[in-house]
Amino acid sequence: MTTIKGVLFDFSGTLMRIESAESWLRAALDASGTALDDAEIRRLAAALERAGALPGGSSPVELPAELAGLWEIRDRDAAHHRALYTGLARQVPLPKPELYDALYERSMAADAWTPYPDAAEVLTQLHGRGVRIGVLSNIGWDLRPVLRAHGLDRHIDRFVLSYEHGVQKPDPGIFALACDALGLAPSDVLMVGDDRTADGAATALGCAYLPVDHLPAERRPDGLRPVLGLVGPVGQSTDEERRSSHS
Repeated sequence: MTTIKGVLFDFSGTLMRIESAESWLRAALDASGTALDDAEIRRLAAALERAGALPGGSSPVELPAELAGLWEIRDRDAAHHRALYTGLARQVPLPKPELYDALYERSMAADAWTPYPDAAEVLTQLHGRGVRIGVLSNIGWDLRPVLRAHGLDRHIDRFVLSYEHGVQKPDPGIFALACDALGLAPSDVLMVGDDRTADGAATALGCAYLPVDHLPAERRPDGLRPVLGLVGPVGQSTDEERRSSHS
């Protein structure tokens, strides 16, 4: 059994959770000085959620044909990402045209994101064990300031963000980049993420994989803690390895 020496975490739905569509819309309305009654806000928020317009939220119920191409490559380039999500939002008529950009800007704000309750503890414990830690995310913008604002960046050694490399999960190339960034072989690395297709593709390269559930933060208080049971102190053999060496 190989000792895990590094852990790669996905961002959205794994370390942090985006706010609700209603909270997101209310923040954008406030930023643009737009007043609507509560019933209209709830109606528009539900429509935006069905459209899949909130990055990190639900996928579109029905993807418009003209946006299908962008959807496939949305995380390879910052401009693609913005165009896709503002395009999805424009499927919902809003009272001011500037609201579409205001919504996108809000999705990148630290206040729009909540850490999962056990994220800080797990990162701290891994760091204390000497484990290398990376964040590997399909994303179209720089998430580092969000993690920094919530105090989660201090133990992260490397960031590999899809839009900075022009490649996105499940392409094995991005997992190879992330393992190289940690200075580790894939067999020494555990990938943790909520998307069993995108994140789980790490196994094709030889990484281990731990799935977590994409749930609101308050409904997943300890989803990351199993990582600690899979990762021992770096540089120390597991019980199985010690038994094998004496057989």
